[in-house]
Amino acid sequence: MSATGFARQATWGRARRLLHEFTFEQTEPDRFYSALAEDTAQMVEALYPESLSGATVLDVGGGPGFFADAFTRRGADYLSVEPDAGEMHAAGLDHRTAIRAQGEHLPLRTGSVDIAYSSNVAEHTATPWEMADELVRVTRPGGMIILSYTLWWGPFGGHEMGLTHYAGGHRAARWYTRRHGRLPKNLYGVSLFPITAQAGLHWARHVADAELVQTFPRYLPRWAWPVVNVPGLREVAATNLVMVLHKSV
Repeated sequence: MSATGFARQATWGRARRLLHEFTFEQTEPDRFYSALAEDTAQMVEALYPESLSGATVLDVGGGPGFFADAFTRRGADYLSVEPDAGEMHAAGLDHRTAIRAQGEHLPLRTGSVDIAYSSNVAEHTATPWEMADELVRVTRPGGMIILSYTLWWGPFGGHEMGLTHYAGGHRAARWYTRRHGRLPKNLYGVSLFPITAQAGLHWARHVADAELVQTFPRYLPRWAWPVVNVPGLREVAATNLVMVLHKSV
């Protein structure tokens, strides 16, 4: 297993297109999440060594349902877990393949899915590595785990608060509230937490029953991937870290 297939997709054009879509996250969320879901499905399809057709895919943090469409179009048996009922119904989409539950306590049998992945969720939980352990647990031997998350010290770490998070998460939230007259959706210390690449890599290299096989910055072009090998710099420049693990047989 390697990221060779996905590396061919990781072009400068893709990076530029995704950056443009990010500008619509707050104003046109349907457009943003549809584009992100399609890109995620393409990434998982390229990373998985078998066909997605018939594969059981677990999405921890599936949100309002856009990801379901992207995976079912590829023939996957898709199941999402989402703890926030408001988030699940935000887009008014069908949720026949969704379970309301916490990622840290997945209501699934051990070894029951082919692929377990979580996209941009770990930074929104206070105990991300407990959730990551659950991804490993529910994946079958020989299956694949993909954990992708936004790095706190990167330029998108503050989410809608922009670069003000460099002044501190609580201060950034106060500034946002003062400017917009409402709390940010991603409130520091409540639904947004400072997560690092170092912490994730430490977990991945020491987790039981799984082997770390690939890491790369999700939204950067292939020529920029070596940045994940540089401690310190990767916390800022990688922006979003992807860790791919293989469940031990």
